[in-house]
Amino acid sequence: MPTVVAFETLTELFLNLKKKYEGSAKTAFARKPSTDADYETITWGEVGDDVNALAAYLVKHGIEAGDRVAILSENRYEWAVFDLALQLIGGVNVSLYTSLPAGQCKYILQNSEAKMFFVSTGIQLKKAREVFGDCEYLHRVIAFDKPNIESYLEDPHVVMFDEVMAEGLKAYPGQREEIHRRTKAVEPEDLATLIYTSGTTGKPKGAMLTHRNIVSNIKAAHQQIEISEEDRCLSFLPLCHSFERTAGYYAMLAGGAEIYYAESVDTVAKNMTEAHPTIIMSVPRLFEKIYNLVTKSVDEGSAVKKKIFEWAQSVGDRYASGERGLVAMQKKLADRLVFDKLKERTGGRIRFFVSGGAALPAEIGKFFMAAGLHIIEGYGLTETSPVICCNTYGDERMGTVGKVLPGVTVAIQRLEDSSIAAEVSGEDYPTELDSEQGEILCKGPNVMEGYWKNDQATREMIDEEGFLHTGDVGRFVKGNLQITDRIKHMIVNAGGKNIYPGPIEDLFKTSKWIEQLVMVGERRAYMAALIVPDFEALESFAQKDDIAYSSFEELIGKEEVQKIYRQEIRSHSRELASHEKIRDFRLIPNEFTVETGELTPTLKVKRRIVEDKYGYLINDIYDDGES
Repeated sequence: MPTVVAFETLTELFLNLKKKYEGSAKTAFARKPSTDADYETITWGEVGDDVNALAAYLVKHGIEAGDRVAILSENRYEWAVFDLALQLIGGVNVSLYTSLPAGQCKYILQNSEAKMFFVSTGIQLKKAREVFGDCEYLHRVIAFDKPNIESYLEDPHVVMFDEVMAEGLKAYPGQREEIHRRTKAVEPEDLATLIYTSGTTGKPKGAMLTHRNIVSNIKAAHQQIEISEEDRCLSFLPLCHSFERTAGYYAMLAGGAEIYYAESVDTVAKNMTEAHPTIIMSVPRLFEKIYNLVTKSVDEGSAVKKKIFEWAQSVGDRYASGERGLVAMQKKLADRLVFDKLKERTGGRIRFFVSGGAALPAEIGKFFMAAGLHIIEGYGLTETSPVICCNTYGDERMGTVGKVLPGVTVAIQRLEDSSIAAEVSGEDYPTELDSEQGEILCKGPNVMEGYWKNDQATREMIDEEGFLHTGDVGRFVKGNLQITDRIKHMIVNAGGKNIYPGPIEDLFKTSKWIEQLVMVGERRAYMAALIVPDFEALESFAQKDDIAYSSFEELIGKEEVQKIYRQEIRSHSRELASHEKIRDFRLIPNEFTVETGELTPTLKVKRRIVEDKYGYLINDIYDDGES
């Protein structure tokens, strides 16, 4: 579906949207002023005024075209104003994850040579003040929220956002001509943003994405997915991540959709019922949690409730696969008895979800499809702006990430000899193609310019033919790309067998007892796992069976609990090859979180961190089993 305005740069996207909706009551964004308040909508006219005011302030205080300006903030309206104002004057957005410690913030600010730093809450302002003196290019910190600590306000380098906007509003008439000149000067090849990698294997690297990179991806995505002026997106994935930035922000704006901001990741369930979105961008973890909540409720219900649920799911599966007639009538009954309740929990208006950031377990995708809640799964990297492939509505292939985007080329490179097993262009698509497995390579206008001030890392990522090496392993199945795992995640056991843990771990994500699972077994005689239990399910079990405990650590050591997990491991391992089966495990008494370092901001497990942190448990497994 075409975009609602024409544009070749992000600057033009904003200007043409502002012009299109000028004088109308069209909603651009919505936010909640407080927890108990209703959503407050913001029109395009209000957005235009705010962006102009901030752009005037930036120009007045010396921000030139190409200058880097950093932001450390959760998703909120001010984030969009910041970004649009920067794109208007040719600045470069440097976005930081709010979970980053002060030391990593300092490195990114130093490396990018950021001149200003916008922060959200008092917690983030504390980090900014801590590192300010070590960042030679930084001359101002702008805080969105008034901090509780009065001394922060006495810092001469700190300015409140409200003051900035008031000053910018007054300055705009005098800066209007210069801002207009800047907007005309922005070219597609100009740098739009630096998005830094998480840095789990070294210092963070800044992926340089140009206006052309991102715009090409927006337009290609619109050819695959329908986004219209009637749509409303609930935004909660970090905007500093390229998936939410392109798909949940720019692509939504380009379709004329409204963007509603969730209060936080923790309030998404509540905000869905308040915002009534039609589209939601998410990572698989949200779908896994919803699935486990539903199945747990069914398991704890009566035998009749279980039979109704199983019947409804069977009907939903048949309907999703194309059966009609009697099945269509049965589906209406299944919706009334089972699935309508689930749809109500998502706000009642969902057209589709978009899943990215990690592989979606096929079983969970099929469950949502049976319920009539479509999940369009996509695949990409920060370095590819980010989308490489995606499924399309009505043609979802669970277990794959769909077809290559228009304008993009994907190659499969054999791991053993680096030869090319398959090469597919988004324009000329072999729909029946099956290929060997290998590393996924990507070429196209969406591929980054390189890493900021890091030519060596750029050469390691992009070869002489312009192919970006993703580090992911996959293959084509009936013309759709299927992701196997990351090359660096591959486990080689003591017998020399190569094992990709991702698909195996996905098998266990449908268990109501398992919150997270990480396979281990490098150079070992057999596979094992570290398991984070679903503590809510365990608490319910302990209460029902009168099991006394004083802590989760004590609870997971109980023989009754250990028995549950032995049965789960045995049951889910039946489908696996002998060398892939999990033979032993250890339970962990706390969840993996972003704050404690085991998860990335998009909720993917940092395997090396987990293995280092819980190395004593891994050693305990193999000391028992290999001695």
